[in-house]
Order: sequence, then structure tokens, then C-alpha cells
Amino acid sequence: MQLKMSQNSLFAILLRSPWWISLVAAVAIGLVARLAFPEHLAPYALISGAPFLVIAAIAGYKQMRAISPAQVAAILGAAGALSWRDFSAALEKGLQRDGYAVTRLDKGGADFALAKEGREGVVSAKRWKAANHGIEALRELQALREKREVREAVYVAGGELSEQARSYAADHAIRLLQGAELAQVLRGFVPAEGKSAAAG
Repeated sequence: MQLKMSQNSLFAILLRSPWWISLVAAVAIGLVARLAFPEHLAPYALISGAPFLVIAAIAGYKQMRAISPAQVAAILGAAGALSWRDFSAALEKGLQRDGYAVTRLDKGGADFALAKEGREGVVSAKRWKAANHGIEALRELQALREKREVREAVYVAGGELSEQARSYAADHAIRLLQGAELAQVLRGFVPAEGKSAAAG
């Protein structure tokens, strides 16, 4: 799990696209610039596509690390069979692997406090097994976020959210951690595909 740029920015779109699209864009921009620039500026023309090369490298790395739909299903299926104690331990380890300092909370509204690079947040995860998620848990999370005066709020859901709950999350910038993204956080810490929960 990581902080996100605007989902509609060009870079965000390219990061979600196959890596080779950014590579093609880099080469095309370099060639066009080479034809347009005077001869003495040729070296600058050749590096004009460098930002897209960086995006291609990042996208390629992320796509190599991505897990398959079968792995996502296996991890989420295994997570759904865990007790809260085991699931919360797996989630905590996954968040720590992603660079977060994690503190357990014993008050309602959220189960963890997060901190990373000066940014703080709260995570609600205890209802992860629910097949359908309503708005009340999100309201509790938002109330705690406001009380603690932290920037981030994350809601963990193994099942589907109601349209009202999804709309509330969007309106209040509550991050939904579910599906492939949740499986990536839990990967290696749930007993999927014959692995033990302690595996790393």
C-alpha cells in the first residue's frame, strides 16, 4: 500500500498501463525531438524522452511484482478463513514490509495507526470478513481520523461495499484496501498456496 498521485494524471495512467507503452512513448518523443532540434542540440533531443523511460522502468518493476488473479483469489480465500488475531498479525506485517510504522489501537473506529515519512493515518480492518460493507464503519473511521487529526484513512474490505459506502469513502478520501492490493499487502503472511502464515 502506498500514497497515490492523481489517478487521472498522465503518469498515473502510464503506470497502470503495460510498461512497453511508456518505452514506445520515450522513443517516439526522442525521435520527434531529434528531427525538430538543430544539430547542435541533438544530445538534448535524445534525452527528451527520459521521463518516460523512468516510468517504463517503474511500471515494469511493478508489473513483474504483481500477482496473478489465481494468487489473489488464493490469498484472499486464505485470509477469509483466518481469525482476527491471525489476520491482524498478517496485515500488520504486510504494512510494516511496505515501510509503515504500525501501532495497534484499542478504541473503536480503527484498529491500527500508521506513520510513514511524516504522514499519519488510521486503518479499520476488523470487518474484513463481511460479505457486504455498509456506511457505518466508514463513518466511525472518519470520526476517529478527525479526532486524531491525521491525514490518511484506510478501510480494509474482503467483500463488496454498498454503493452508499463507496460514495461516502470517495467523498471523504477514505482509501479502500481490497482485492489485488490487499492480497499484495498480505502476500507471504497468510497460508495461501501451501505457505505458512509465518513465511516471508
